[in-house]
Amino acid sequence: MNFEQLKPQVKSIVSNVEKTIDERLLSICELLENHIEYYNWVGFYFKNGDKEELKLGPYVGAPTDHTIIPFGKGICGQVAVSNENFVVPDVAAQENYITCSITVKSEIVIPIFINGKNIGQIDIDSHVADPFTEADERFLEFVCTEVAKLLS
Repeated sequence: MNFEQLKPQVKSIVSNVEKTIDERLLSICELLENHIEYYNWVGFYFKNGDKEELKLGPYVGAPTDHTIIPFGKGICGQVAVSNENFVVPDVAAQENYITCSITVKSEIVIPIFINGKNIGQIDIDSHVADPFTEADERFLEFVCTEVAKLLS
């Protein structure tokens, strides 16, 4: 299934008021992980109150010990500070990478904005080296825009 085919499904999940916000976020994770072959771990991190850290939200994939990530640490922590997309084609070549699993070869992190403020991000790990393209970035920006609607 391609990105354009997934967009209406993302919108449908977001608009389903029968489910809680966390259930909808988890459904988005499941949708992406199930339909995009190289998305092997999909999850959300959100700013943890007034703290300069991220807290793990709903996700699918291997369990992680990284439930709290300080701003600036790892790829997610860097995106919390830079407010910019971060694509890592090869995690082994990244100095500030937090190792989650030896199977992870690449990562993409896209921030979520509400009223211009970075409130969290979607984080995707892949077991494939360098799979993420500009099309992934645009699609995940769309997903983050939809998630922002859900959270605002």
